[in-house]
Amino acid sequence: MAQRNAAELIAGAVVIAVAVGFLGYAVANTGRSVGGGYTLHARFDRIDGLTIGSDVRVAGVKVGSVARAEIDPQTYQAKVDFTVTGGLKLPKDSSAAITSDGLLGGKYISLEPGGADAMLDNGATVTLTQSSVSIEQLMGKFIFGSVGGAKPAGDAATTPAAPK
Repeated sequence: MAQRNAAELIAGAVVIAVAVGFLGYAVANTGRSVGGGYTLHARFDRIDGLTIGSDVRVAGVKVGSVARAEIDPQTYQAKVDFTVTGGLKLPKDSSAAITSDGLLGGKYISLEPGGADAMLDNGATVTLTQSSVSIEQLMGKFIFGSVGGAKPAGDAATTPAAPK
């Protein structure tokens, strides 16, 4: 009986070790980290499609993620908090834009480093921002804008012909 309990204990320990190994592998290879980095803030007029956990990228490379988004009741702007990896220092005149990952892809924050000598510290605010562009609104303007500019077919018959 003692050998059976020891065998079950060893098998259970191996299962737990394998599970911890898979968890470590998943955390290491998904771009998420357990700690580190620093927090920055930005304000946008629109953040359509940007969600908590969305990427923060510099030159297309993920360097952080969106941590929080809320509305400012005084200005009605969206306040977004996001993290950036600790090894990346951004100049104070850097800009943030909400960009789409392709036509049907998700939204992310694209950071464009500036040229200032001073760097953004933990808790600083990125003041140069560009809000999200709504693909649906652009397509609606294109579709309905082009229809509104054309003459209805009935008007062609009432227009007098030019003299020959």
